Amino acid sequence: MSPSHAAWQQLISALHASGRKVALAITGGGSGAVGELLRVPGGSRLLIEAQVPYDERALATFLGFAPAQACSSDTAIAMALTVRARAARLVQAGTDLVGLGATAALVSDRPRKGEHRFHIAFANSAGVAHCTCVMAKGRRDRAAEEDLVSRAIVLRLAHACGITAPSPRSLLDADEHYAETVVAAGAAVDTIDRLLAGDLDRVTVQPDGQMMLSAPQPFVLFPGSFNPMHDGHVLLARVAEELRQQPLAFEISVTNVDKPPLAGETVRGRLSQFAWKSPVELTRAPTFLEKSRLFPSTTFVIGADTAERLVAPKYYGDDEARMHDALEEIANSGSRFLVAVRLDAAGRVRALNDIPVPQRYADLFTEIPVHRFRLDISSSEIRARGRADEGRADEGRAVGNS
Repeated sequence: MSPSHAAWQQLISALHASGRKVALAITGGGSGAVGELLRVPGGSRLLIEAQVPYDERALATFLGFAPAQACSSDTAIAMALTVRARAARLVQAGTDLVGLGATAALVSDRPRKGEHRFHIAFANSAGVAHCTCVMAKGRRDRAAEEDLVSRAIVLRLAHACGITAPSPRSLLDADEHYAETVVAAGAAVDTIDRLLAGDLDRVTVQPDGQMMLSAPQPFVLFPGSFNPMHDGHVLLARVAEELRQQPLAFEISVTNVDKPPLAGETVRGRLSQFAWKSPVELTRAPTFLEKSRLFPSTTFVIGADTAERLVAPKYYGDDEARMHDALEEIANSGSRFLVAVRLDAAGRVRALNDIPVPQRYADLFTEIPVHRFRLDISSSEIRARGRADEGRADEGRAVGNS
C-alpha cells in the first residue's frame, strides 16, 4: 500500500532535513525517484547529483567496466559505490554521504523473457546493503511499474539516511518476492579503522568488498593515491599484467611521508572506485622500502617520476648512504620495479634511460616500452581541472546573483 500524499511529502521533507548528502545512479527504470525528491522544496540540501546511465555503453562507461548483467544486485552495488565515490570528490571531507544505485527490468515494447524485477543498493558510512524484488509479470503496465520502483528507491534511501519509513515490501502484493541483504557493515568499517589506528599493517580488499587480513601477497602491485582513478591507471595495470603474466593488485597507503594520514571516509571513497574490478591492498607503508618488507619478491608498477625519486639522495634526507642501504634492502627482498614513461612539468617525456640509476641497481628497474604504454594524464591534472570547473561555476553563480 502506498503512503498517503501528505505522509509521502512529510517523508521526503524528513530526507531533505536528514543532514545527509545523496548521490543517485539509476538505470532500467525508477528515474521518477529524482522527481519525487525534487517535487518537495528543499531538495538541494539532500541531492548532490543523479546519474541515469541508461544505454549499455553509458552504464559501462559510468562503472568503468561492462557488467555481466545490467539488472542484478552486483550491478546495483557497483553503481552505489561508484556514485558515492564521485560524490566524495564534490563535497567537503567528513560529509555524511549516501550513494544509491538502482537497476530494473520492467515492461518493455518487446516481449521480456525474464522476470520483471529491480535491485536497489545503497552505500553509506555504515556499509553496503541491497534489496531485490521480483514483481508479478503482467500485473502492472510500464507506468505502474515505474511508479513502484521510484517509490521503492525513495523508501530505501530513507532507510540509508536513518529516516523511519516503510519497507518497499509495503508497495508489493503478498505473492511478490522481496528480500534485503546487508553486504558489508560494521565489521568492514572496523577493519579500516583498525588499519588507520595502527593496529594492522595490511588489509586486502577483494573486488566484492570482502576484507582479508592474511591474503596471499600479490605478484604485481600498483601503488598510488588514486585520487581519482583514471583511464591511465586502468591501461597501465592491464599492460603490466600482460608483461608479467601475473595478476595485479592496486595498493593505497593510508599514511604518507609528508602528509597527514588519510581519513576513514577518504579511504572508503577511494576504495569504492575498485568495486567489482580489482583487489586493493590497504597498507601503512608510505615508502617502497616499507612496501618491499610487506610484499617481498613483488614487482611494483611505477612511473618514471617515482623511479627518479627512488634514486635521488634528496628524498633520503640528502643522505646517499641511506639511499644505497634502502635500495640494497629492496633488492635483497627480491622486489623489482616496472617503470612507465611519464611527462614532466615541462611537458617532456621522461623514461627510465633519462634517470641516473646507479649501475649497481640497474637490474632493479625494467622499462615498459613506450609503444606499449603512454597516456599523458594524471590525477593531479584531473583534480586541477575539476577545481577550475568548480571555480567557473561559482563565478557564474556569483554573476547570476549580482
